[in-house]
Amino acid sequence: QVQLIESGGGLVQAGGSLRLSCAASGLTSSSASMAWFRQAPGKEREFVGGINWSAGSTYYRDSVKGRFTISRDNAKNTMYLQMNSLKPEDTAVYYCAYRPNIVVLSSTVGYDYWGQGTQVTVSS
Repeated sequence: QVQLIESGGGLVQAGGSLRLSCAASGLTSSSASMAWFRQAPGKEREFVGGINWSAGSTYYRDSVKGRFTISRDNAKNTMYLQMNSLKPEDTAVYYCAYRPNIVVLSSTVGYDYWGQGTQVTVSS
């Protein structure tokens, strides 16, 4: 059973930075992909970015390109989301997700496991 635990959320001023972590346990294959999603109050959960676990290829939504960076530490089974130049519109609960397939999807459908989420609040 795969378990995902996010950490690193908090309150930051606009222009600041945060780094989120997603620690995974129970992984049985490197043929997998992981992603970050976020959900603001009253809005649908949206794709932030994802990473092919073995190759390390990354993908991002347009609004975070150049500001957010996804990386992973294979030895620790941990994925990171470095968020720089944060904006108030980045405020949301951030979730990590896992699917046992190398293809990174931008839809919530297809991800089999989810973390509990971590709150990110950016003040103006």
